[in-house]
Amino acid sequence: MTTDLTELLITDPDSDQPQTICPDAGERAAGPRRDVRGFTAAQRFDLLGGGAAAIALATLLFGWFAPLSGALGWVVVAFAAFLGLYVLLVSMEADLQEVKDRLATVLFASAGVLLFGSLIFIVVYTLTRGAEALVNLNFFTQTMEFSGPLDPLTNGGIGHAIVGTLIQISIALAIAVPLGIGTAVFLNEVGGRFARFVRTVSDAMTALPSIVAGLFVYAALIQGLTHERSGLAAGIAITVMMLPIIIRSADVVLRLVPANLREASYGLGSSRWRTVWHVVLPTARSGLVTSVILGTARGIGETSPVLLTSGITAAMNINPLAGPMVSLPLQVFDFVRSPEPTMVARGFGAAAVLLVLVLTLFMIARALGGRAPGDLSPRQRRATLAASRRDELRFTTRSATVPTLEGSPHAS
Repeated sequence: MTTDLTELLITDPDSDQPQTICPDAGERAAGPRRDVRGFTAAQRFDLLGGGAAAIALATLLFGWFAPLSGALGWVVVAFAAFLGLYVLLVSMEADLQEVKDRLATVLFASAGVLLFGSLIFIVVYTLTRGAEALVNLNFFTQTMEFSGPLDPLTNGGIGHAIVGTLIQISIALAIAVPLGIGTAVFLNEVGGRFARFVRTVSDAMTALPSIVAGLFVYAALIQGLTHERSGLAAGIAITVMMLPIIIRSADVVLRLVPANLREASYGLGSSRWRTVWHVVLPTARSGLVTSVILGTARGIGETSPVLLTSGITAAMNINPLAGPMVSLPLQVFDFVRSPEPTMVARGFGAAAVLLVLVLTLFMIARALGGRAPGDLSPRQRRATLAASRRDELRFTTRSATVPTLEGSPHAS
C-alpha cells in the first residue's frame, strides 16, 4: 500500500507558525516554513562553545603559560584560537564542504564586525576629542582671523573653513558629475577604439597620487594663468581626484543595465539618446548616485592637492576666483600640528564637522536617488493620484456633455 507524500507533509492548519501550501494538496498546508538563514541548536553550540574556549585559552596563554601581554595581542590570539576550535567542532558532525562554508561565513561576519567597529571607533574618538570645541556656538560661526593659539575655545572658529569646503566641493561636483557620467555613457553606449583608450586612462588615473594632481593644477593653472592660489584652483584639483572614481564606478553600473531594456526602447522607435536619457539613466540612478557619493567622499577629504592650490587663511573668503580659501581638511591639518591643547581640540572638532558634513551629503544623495526605477515618493504618488482624479472628472464631464454617436443628428 502506497502513501501519498503530500499527506505525510500535512500539519495542523491552526498552528501559529507560517504554513507552506503544497500545490498538489489544494488548500491544505504542507508544514511550517523552514528558516534556512538561521542557526540550529548545534550550530549555536559550536559558535558559542568555540568562542568561550578561545577566550579561556587566550587568557591562559597571556596570564600563565606564555610571556605575552597587550590587549591587541590577546584579541588576535583569541580569534585565531576561535577559528581553529570552531572548525574542529563543526568537523565532528559535518563534511568538508559544510566546514568550508561555515568557516567562510564566520570570516565574512568577522570582517563586517571589524569594519563597523572601526567606523564607530573613529567617529566616537573624534567626537570625544573635539567635544570641548563643539559645545561652543562660536566654533561654527566665527573665524580664526582675530584668534590665536593661546586664546580659549570661546574665541574663534571654523566658519571660514566650512564655507570654503562647501564652495570647493560644489565646484568639483559641478565639473566632475556631468563629465564623469557623460564619459561613462560614452564608454557604454558609443564605444569604439577611442573608448578603449579613455577607459585605460581613467583606470590609470584611479591610482593617481593626490599630490601629483595638486602639482599639476599648481603648474598649469596657478603658475601659468592666475599666479595666485584660489578656491577655483582647489576645486579643479579635487575634480581631478573625483573624476576617475566617478567614471569607473558609473561605467560598472551602466554595464549592469539589461540589454533588453535598450532593445525594447529601440523597438518602439526611440533614438539612442532618448533611450539613454529615459531608460538607461533612470534604471541606473541608484548606482550612479552611489558613484557620485564615492567620488565626493574621495574629494572632500583631500588635503595634499588643496594645500598646494588653495592656500591657508584665517579670514572668510567667499570668492573662489581670488585669494586663498581654506577647507576643513586643510584646517584640521593646520590645527593638529600645533602643540597647544586648544588648537588640537579645534582640529578634532573640525574633523567631527567634516564627518557630519559627509554623512549629511550621503543622506541627501540617498534620498534623491536611493529609490528603485519606477518607485515614487509619497509626494509624487499624491500628485499622480490627483492627476488621475482630474482626468477622470474631465472624461466624465465630456461624456455627459458631448452627445453619443447614436444621438448625433449626423449619424447615419
